Amino acid sequence: MLNKQLFFGILCVVSLSFSSAQVENDTTSISIDKEPVLIDNALIKRQEIDPLRPSKAAFYSAILPGGGQFYNKKYWKIPIVWGAIGTGVYFYLRNDKQFDRYRDAYKRRLAGFTDDEFSDANGNPLISNDGLIRAQQQFRRNKEVSLLVTIGLYALNIIDANVDAHLLQFNVDENLSLSPHYQYNQMENSGDLGLTLNFKF
Repeated sequence: MLNKQLFFGILCVVSLSFSSAQVENDTTSISIDKEPVLIDNALIKRQEIDPLRPSKAAFYSAILPGGGQFYNKKYWKIPIVWGAIGTGVYFYLRNDKQFDRYRDAYKRRLAGFTDDEFSDANGNPLISNDGLIRAQQQFRRNKEVSLLVTIGLYALNIIDANVDAHLLQFNVDENLSLSPHYQYNQMENSGDLGLTLNFKF
């Protein structure tokens, strides 16, 4: 019995706090220095929903990474996008350059030359042919991983711009709300619990 009364007490407090925020008429009362100010909700300009906004943001990010974030006015994300994609491109180019070095040295050895950069002045190899082959395989694998990571970051940039544009238009209007309520029934001397759904056009 005590648990039931405690539950109803908590529910009453929660419902009163929600009901005080409910809009009874088409006006909202705001108290500033104990003087009520009435604001007509019909005069509040609501932002129009643009169904093409997410597509535009994704398109701008596809054309120029960070373009969709600029379109969504999330300017702080642009350096993160450029840094992430730039890092992926840097590692791709670095591994490609290393791969070319070992491949060129291996080709010169197959052609019979001993003057590649991995041989000493007397023509003695500092790295064996098997070592050159293993280095080529390693840098090719690193290059492919860098390319995949860069493509993934580029796709993530597009997805982020699209989702962010969707969330910017998410409806958090008070005219669309669901809240609990408690009402005392005098006829039966009991309390009525329920949910209130507001849906105004």
